[in-house]
Amino acid sequence: MSKALEELRQFDTCAIANAIERFGVRLKNEGFTRPGLQCFTGDYPLALGHAVTCRVRTANPPLTGQSYYERTDWWDLIDSVDAPRIVLIEDMDGEEGLGSFVGEVHAAILAAMKCAAVVTNGAVRDLPAVREMEFPLYARAATVSHAYAHMVDHGEPVSLFGLEISCGELVAADCHGLLKIPMEIVGELPAVAKEIAMRERRIIDLCRSSSFSLERLKAAVRGM
Repeated sequence: MSKALEELRQFDTCAIANAIERFGVRLKNEGFTRPGLQCFTGDYPLALGHAVTCRVRTANPPLTGQSYYERTDWWDLIDSVDAPRIVLIEDMDGEEGLGSFVGEVHAAILAAMKCAAVVTNGAVRDLPAVREMEFPLYARAATVSHAYAHMVDHGEPVSLFGLEISCGELVAADCHGLLKIPMEIVGELPAVAKEIAMRERRIIDLCRSSSFSLERLKAAVRGM
């Protein structure tokens, strides 16, 4: 499995999505986030890992406790999930992103715990500092304050931009969004993604060459 994950890192989410479609394991309009997710800390290659999930609220005070740092059991959950890991945070407030659950301190903690990225439908902050860490924060928005950020639960399924993900599932994130990768075909995906990429490259190279013609293009497409 680890070899397949390493091989998948050479592709982006689009190439992996193309490969997944070949296997017919799900509908073509499923398994990925809808528009709205963006990376606020830089342009990074593919982040790949097993999902660590939690649900938060930020708009109003928690019923008990004050800070998410009190939830050390959350860190135990992270440590129990196979590395590499991607943290998925669902903001459950109606106005997602009023406060930020992840900033400089929490990003440092998660990076130290071998998390490859954070993905949330809420907000993030401390962007220059986290950018210096080279740690990807994918979110809906940036915000000034953590407001009343607190954890509702962890380890439960989350919903991010129309995608339902359970803790432990394999996911990938980049500038295009978040993609869920079916575990049963992981070992076969790299070879299929490479094959599709090679076929697409022939079309692209033809279109950019001085020998381009409509006849050659039609012949190349038929060859796909």
